[in-house]
Amino acid sequence: MKSDHKITIYWSLLIHHPWRMHVAATEKGMCFVGSLNEPFEEVVQWAEKNYPGSPLIEDAELLQPYVEQLTEYLEGKRTHFTIPTDFKGTEFQVAVWEALCRIPYGETRSYSDIARHIKRHAAVRAVGAAIGKNPVMIIVPCHRVIGKNGSLTGFRGGLDMKKQLLELESRPLNDKEE
Repeated sequence: MKSDHKITIYWSLLIHHPWRMHVAATEKGMCFVGSLNEPFEEVVQWAEKNYPGSPLIEDAELLQPYVEQLTEYLEGKRTHFTIPTDFKGTEFQVAVWEALCRIPYGETRSYSDIARHIKRHAAVRAVGAAIGKNPVMIIVPCHRVIGKNGSLTGFRGGLDMKKQLLELESRPLNDKEE
C-alpha cells in the first residue's frame, strides 16, 4: 500500500560473510530487508514505490540494533526477533505476513497451509503474491514457505538465499539467545 506521507527512511549495509544486504528502518522500526548481494538500487526502487519522495539517509548507528539481531540470526544464535517493524501492506498481505511469523524456526509450511491458516482456502496464489511483497524477509520468515510437494519455490531474495536460510535453520543453535 502506497503512502503519500513522506517519512525518512534510514538504511545501512549489513555485511556478515557471506551475507551482504541492505536494511532500512523508519523511526518506528525495520521496514525493509534487502536481497543477498543486491546493490543499493534495490532499496531505492523499493522506497520510491512505497514511499515516493521520502529521503533515504545512511545511518549505521540507528540501524545497529536491527543489524545486531539479524547478525545473531545469521550466526545461528537467534531464532526470533524482538526488534520493532514498520511495514505497510493491504489487510490481506498483513494477515499473510502475520501467519508467516507463526511458523516456528526450523519448520516450513506450504502456501496452502498459509491460505488455510488465514481462512482463505482458495487464495493460494494470492498468498504467494503477498509473500512475494514481504518487505522484511528473514524478520517475517517467508523463506519458510515451500511448495506443497516440498520443493523450493519463489523468493524475493532468490532461491539460493532461501536455501541458505533453510539450511541455517536446520543446524543446531550456536549459543543461547539473550
